[in-house]
Amino acid sequence: MKLDNTDKKLLNIVQAEFPLSREPFSALGRRLDLSSDEVIRRTERLKAEGIIRLIGPVFNAGRLGYQTTLVGMKVAAEQLDEAAQIISAHPRVSHCYERNHDFNFWFTLAMRTEEDIETELHKLGDRIKANATLNLPAVRVFKIGAYFNIGGGDSLVPNSGVDSTGVLSNDVDLSPTDRAVVNELQQDLPLTAAPFDLMSAHLSMGVDKFLSDSQGLIHRGVIRRFSASVSHNMLGFVANAMACWKVPADMVETAGREMATVQEISHCYERKASPLWPYNLYAMMHAHTKEGCQSIADKLSSDTGLDKNASVLLFTTREVKKTRVRYPV
Repeated sequence: MKLDNTDKKLLNIVQAEFPLSREPFSALGRRLDLSSDEVIRRTERLKAEGIIRLIGPVFNAGRLGYQTTLVGMKVAAEQLDEAAQIISAHPRVSHCYERNHDFNFWFTLAMRTEEDIETELHKLGDRIKANATLNLPAVRVFKIGAYFNIGGGDSLVPNSGVDSTGVLSNDVDLSPTDRAVVNELQQDLPLTAAPFDLMSAHLSMGVDKFLSDSQGLIHRGVIRRFSASVSHNMLGFVANAMACWKVPADMVETAGREMATVQEISHCYERKASPLWPYNLYAMMHAHTKEGCQSIADKLSSDTGLDKNASVLLFTTREVKKTRVRYPV
């Protein structure tokens, strides 16, 4: 699909922050000098082509009473298709990739805080027939916010919802109204002139109250941002890699904060290491070529003073699943 400059500007805006207003497409139209109907038409076309995956909230799982982890598995080549089917059907897995390493199967898993992740991973490992499994929960987050500058306008900075400490937050007290709004927001946004009218009507709530409560959830850090998720492959960012470093404890914070400033980095975490996997600092990077990812990783090592030889760069060879997990509350 050929994108004109207006398409590119629209994509840049909605990736960063979609308006939480009564008539959001009119608000976008004012920024783009378009009618609301034309913004909706373009959005429908971008969705039909698979460029926009969905429009909705990015939640802070910890504030909703969920725990998350990154999982790496060693899976025999002949088992990969079956593993992909099992994980694709798992409702608490949002992202899953095959990568070019002995640990070749990676996914993120979310479960309620009172549930036992280790037990679930043991069950999944048995079903997948994994030869080894890594459980790598985050200790601290430095950046969460995939954003792909398409051109056609200034690069915007999405709100990552990450506080100054980077320490993962605990759940917050949610009122019955909060819970109703959270559950209602967890759908792909209807492409109508007043989509939040439809959502609020489902709850027998006034739309102004619904939007005010939604904004309140953002201010309290329950929602990191409300935005569009896009297919980076279809936008030319076909190289995707996870860089992992073994970093001394006294260097993690400085290095992580430096990495978070790099536009090509979408996610950056400190994670618990494992006897089978000594790396504790992770950065997800996106570029047009593998060489571009390698160059980013090399520059990060140089700029932060990290030992390049104490790192590994895992390229994605297959995207198995990419969605936003639902968090019933």
